[in-house]
Amino acid sequence: MKSLCGNSKQLFLLSRKRIVITIDGPAASGKSTAARLLAKKLGYLYLDTGTMYRALTWKALRDKVDIKNPKALSDLARNTRIFLKPESDLNIRIYLDGKDVTSSIRSPEVNNYVSLVSAAGGLREVMVAQQREIANRGSLIAEGRDMGTVVFPEADVKIFLQASFQERTKRRWKENKEKGLSITREEVETELANRDRIDSQRKISPLKRAKGALVIDNRHIDIPQTVEKMWEIVTKKMKC
Repeated sequence: MKSLCGNSKQLFLLSRKRIVITIDGPAASGKSTAARLLAKKLGYLYLDTGTMYRALTWKALRDKVDIKNPKALSDLARNTRIFLKPESDLNIRIYLDGKDVTSSIRSPEVNNYVSLVSAAGGLREVMVAQQREIANRGSLIAEGRDMGTVVFPEADVKIFLQASFQERTKRRWKENKEKGLSITREEVETELANRDRIDSQRKISPLKRAKGALVIDNRHIDIPQTVEKMWEIVTKKMKC
């Protein structure tokens, strides 16, 4: 039988086994864009868990839920429907209880509270169950902060994406500027530093490199080059 390794995408598409690839890393490391592009290249589902937590944070703030009350947050998660709708331009539209909140969840206020909300144990249990259910629909790229450590510890391929704090600050500031958000570079630095601290020090599902995860430091390379490195890791792991 002719080997399919000459056409890696064909191999992945024809495989009967549901394949899970996890991409973890800190804020502004380029996870979302790179993961979307890799998912498109492979023809896989794309799971952006960060947007799910952002959507819940937005709802908690809107409904004035006490974000320091774990039970209130877990109840909120159980009574919330989140739907991620892929679009042809690689963007994802986020619907919360039927409402399009794609733009709303990127506000500075949500940025300030999303790490606190996502650290709530009961809420994370609800979200992890939902994320694992999505994996039952087919092979996917799962992107977040605890994909390889907690949600999919048996993933076929694990990648940890990182960049220097200075580079991530520059990226996030540029991103906010392009969106027309009025925020200084100093404010971005403070926001990222707080998120890094909360994400890495929280008791439940802290951000860390998963066992067996391969590291890509993309501080000096762009997104297409990052995706190419991911592609090389995936094809090598799948023995092509």
